[in-house]
Amino acid sequence: MVYADRTEAGRELARELTGCRGGDVVVLGLPRGGVPVAAEVAGVLRAPLDAGVVRKLGVPGQPEVAMGAIGEEGARVLNEDVLRAAGVSGAELADVEAAERAELDRRSRAYRAGRPPVSVAGRTVLVVDDGIATGATARAACRAARSRGARRVVLAVPVAPPGWRETVGGDADELVCPSEPGDFRSVGQYYGEFPQTTDAEVTAALERGERRAVTLEVAGGVRLGGELVLPREPRGVVLFAHGRGSGRLSPRNRFVAEVLNDAGFATLLLDLMTDAEELDRGTSLDVPLLGSRLMAATSWLDGALGRPTPAGLSGSGTGAAAALWAASEEGGRYGAVVSRGGRPDLAGERLAAVRAPVLLLVGGADEEGTALNRDALEALPDTARLSVVPGAGRLFEEPGALSVVAERTRDWFTTHLAG
Repeated sequence: MVYADRTEAGRELARELTGCRGGDVVVLGLPRGGVPVAAEVAGVLRAPLDAGVVRKLGVPGQPEVAMGAIGEEGARVLNEDVLRAAGVSGAELADVEAAERAELDRRSRAYRAGRPPVSVAGRTVLVVDDGIATGATARAACRAARSRGARRVVLAVPVAPPGWRETVGGDADELVCPSEPGDFRSVGQYYGEFPQTTDAEVTAALERGERRAVTLEVAGGVRLGGELVLPREPRGVVLFAHGRGSGRLSPRNRFVAEVLNDAGFATLLLDLMTDAEELDRGTSLDVPLLGSRLMAATSWLDGALGRPTPAGLSGSGTGAAAALWAASEEGGRYGAVVSRGGRPDLAGERLAAVRAPVLLLVGGADEEGTALNRDALEALPDTARLSVVPGAGRLFEEPGALSVVAERTRDWFTTHLAG
C-alpha cells in the first residue's frame, strides 16, 4: 500500500483503531513526521493529542546510524549490536546522550509552548509514528508513556517491515499496522509525498487544542453529546448548531471547525437533539426549543472554561434558525453568527431582534435557499450580509466549495468575534 501523504496514512490507520473510540485514550505523535499522522487518528477517535518527544542516538561520526533512542521521563533504548560494531565507548555514548537529552528538552518545551504534557496516567496511550524503520524511537516513546503511568500502550504505524513485531513487541501491549510489505526498504518508499515535517507544523497540530467528548444536561434532564476543542489561548468560542442528525459527527461541521481551530478559536460541535427526538420531525422544527438548548450550552461552556469567552454561533439547516433565535435574546451574549446553507427564515419575527453581525452563506445553485436567505436578510439588522458561493448547492459538496465556506466563516468570526 502506498499512501498519498501522511494525512491519508493517518485516516487509514484510524480505521484500524476505531475500537479505541470512546475510551479514555490519549494519542501521542512522534515528532516530527508522526504528528500529522497522529493528528488524523486523534480527530477520528475524538481523543486528545500530544507529542511523544523522542531523539535518536546516532553513532559518533555516523549520526544517521542509530545506536539507540531516548524519550521523556528518562526512557532509553540501546542497540547493543550497533554499539559493539561501531566500537562506541561509554564516554562517547554519554556525550551523545547528553546532547540529545538537551535537544529533547528544548523540543518538548517548544512544541507545547509552555503547556504541561497531557496526562496519560491510568489511560490507554496510542503511540503513533509515520512508520517503523529500526523501531528504536518508537520503543523509547512506549517506555516513556509507561513510565508516566499509562495503563495500556498501543503502538500504531501505517507501514513497517516484516519482523517488526518481534523487534518492538515487548514495549507495547498491542501493535497495529495495516501494511507490512515484504520489499520494505524505507518508510518514505510507501508515501507519494513525504516531505520533512517542520517544527512549526508540529506546533500548529498540537495547538489545534485538546479534543474531548462532552455531555451536558439541559432542561427536562435531556442529555446532549458534543465535541469540544480547546486551543491553548482561544480567541473566542464558536458553537455549531446542526439542523438534523449528529452535529458533532457531521463531516462538514468538522471541516469548518478545524479551520477555526487553526485560527485559534475553540469550537463546540453539539447534538441539539437526542436519538429519540431525531425520529420526531416536529422537534427539529421547534426553533425556540433548539435555541434555548444553544443558550444552555453556552452557559455550560462558560463554566467549563472558567470565564465568559467571546462566543459566536454557526448554524446549518434549521440549526441556523436556532442560532438566530438564541442571538435575539436580550443580553447580547453572542458576538457574531454564521448561517451555512441555513433556514434563517424559520426564526420568524425574532430576526428583527438580532443584534450580532450575521453572515448568510448560500450556494449560487441553490435558488430556493438563496431566495429564502434574501428575504431573511431584509428582516435582519444592517450589519447582516449575504455571501454567495458561485456554483455551489445547498450542502456545498462541489469541489472547493466547502473550503470557500470555511474561509469566509473564519474571516467573519475573526473580524466580528475576535476583534
